[in-house]
Amino acid sequence: MEVGNHLKAEHYVIGVASSGRLMSEARVRKRKPVRHKQMRDVERQLTEAMGLEVDMSSSFIELAHFNGSDILLLDRKIVAMNMEIHDSSKWVPTVRGIMLWKPERSWAAVDKGAIPFLMNGADCMGAGIHIADPSVEQGGFVWIRDQESGAPLASGIALVDGEEMMEMTKGKAISTIHWIGDELWNVES
Repeated sequence: MEVGNHLKAEHYVIGVASSGRLMSEARVRKRKPVRHKQMRDVERQLTEAMGLEVDMSSSFIELAHFNGSDILLLDRKIVAMNMEIHDSSKWVPTVRGIMLWKPERSWAAVDKGAIPFLMNGADCMGAGIHIADPSVEQGGFVWIRDQESGAPLASGIALVDGEEMMEMTKGKAISTIHWIGDELWNVES
């Protein structure tokens, strides 16, 4: 169900939603350079989301809009997006941001059978998750990786905690918000 510029998934409001536009019309808008000192709170939020120290001081930093959501660009690459979770605005990494920073927490690993569905934007089912970071909390950010290679595939909001994800045999475990091949991934920045 679409609500303004946000997509309502279960009881989580997710700020990166498709506007129904054609792929060729999706583009980054209102791009503006910002100083590092203006981004300290964003650095702190990304550090919390990934469990590692994020330092943007040596990068060219820009803020922009994409499909009604704020995005963060470092050296002209989209590395983070601003989402609303439980009526609170939070910055979380995009798949490219995960590739850049290589976080070691807040992940769930899926088998080969789940990958084609994730690449089409499907929510991640619990049966496809074999290993997950036990620190993942229900309602928190989680990134999804290939069980064999460890490569990031998608990101989303955990519908259950990490321990429960590993034991699920049916039902949704993660509400997917961004994946390799979606509009945000394919946009030319």
